Amino acid sequence: MDNNQSYLRNFFHKNGRAFGSMGYFLLLMLIFLIGAPEAWLRPNLHQSVFVMIPTLIFLVIPLVFLVASGEIDLSFASTYALAAYIFALLVKSGIDPALAILAGILSGAIVGAIVGAIIVYGRLSSLVASLGVLFLLRGLILVSSKSRSITMMDELESHWVYDVLVGKVYGLPMQVLWAVAFVIFCYYLFNKHVFGIHIHHVGDNYVSAEQMGINVKAVKIKAFMFVGLGAGIAGIFTTLITYTFFPTQGFGYLLLALAAVFVGGTPYWGGLGTIIGAVFGVGVIAYMEIGVVAVGMSGTWRQFFNGLIILLALFGHRLHGDRVR
Repeated sequence: MDNNQSYLRNFFHKNGRAFGSMGYFLLLMLIFLIGAPEAWLRPNLHQSVFVMIPTLIFLVIPLVFLVASGEIDLSFASTYALAAYIFALLVKSGIDPALAILAGILSGAIVGAIVGAIIVYGRLSSLVASLGVLFLLRGLILVSSKSRSITMMDELESHWVYDVLVGKVYGLPMQVLWAVAFVIFCYYLFNKHVFGIHIHHVGDNYVSAEQMGINVKAVKIKAFMFVGLGAGIAGIFTTLITYTFFPTQGFGYLLLALAAVFVGGTPYWGGLGTIIGAVFGVGVIAYMEIGVVAVGMSGTWRQFFNGLIILLALFGHRLHGDRVR
């Protein structure tokens, strides 16, 4: 009994920021529910959320690692598109889709590692530098693709990899199951594995981390690489679901993913983070995104609410306390 109580206390303490921040957004969702209760009973509304949530999971969870290490990366939105573009080019050239998927995901990890190395060894602001990479990569993709989409329905529809990754099992989309597996793996990696422990130490105080013998530069570069890996996975899944690569894809997830990180209880100052909270944040952001339209508001209001969500989350972090693990 005492062990159960101790576990619950630790659970709520570690995820206090997530629960505190979510209070604001549950209130906003309640407003949406009151505004259009019939809209929330439509099956297609929840189906849209099931498409969005796995993609956000693959983007947001790795960002928790990076933000907890004291850094930020905005270039993931373009890395997402680059991985999808490489995948699409290889598939259209006759390469087996399974190999094309591996190549696309690997390209995302490589880009993430390069971005991390430039920032860490160049001692650059991760915010500004990754913003530059965001537009640099996007420009290269637009120029190379001539702003044209690439459709791969014939190549993907009958291939086994489609059923394994984005098919359905008893009516449940496979991408949801893959996202759940990813969350479980990342929870262990962040809370139990030496990599996650190093992330916490580096983000909390990198000078002390160095004195403890932790290779701070290597830890941060690995975190950047993990973000690139997650972006690559997200880009591949989205392309598989739609059978199509779009040169602008991924850009719309930039603000959504960042909002989910902060809503989920990971503060911007580093040293802290919560995987469970990030999952909560993804759910809130996904339903908020769909809910704005469901209640009859213009889609342009989504930008307003996303910005409001980030600000409220930051205030929630401050109210919870500074740098308290």
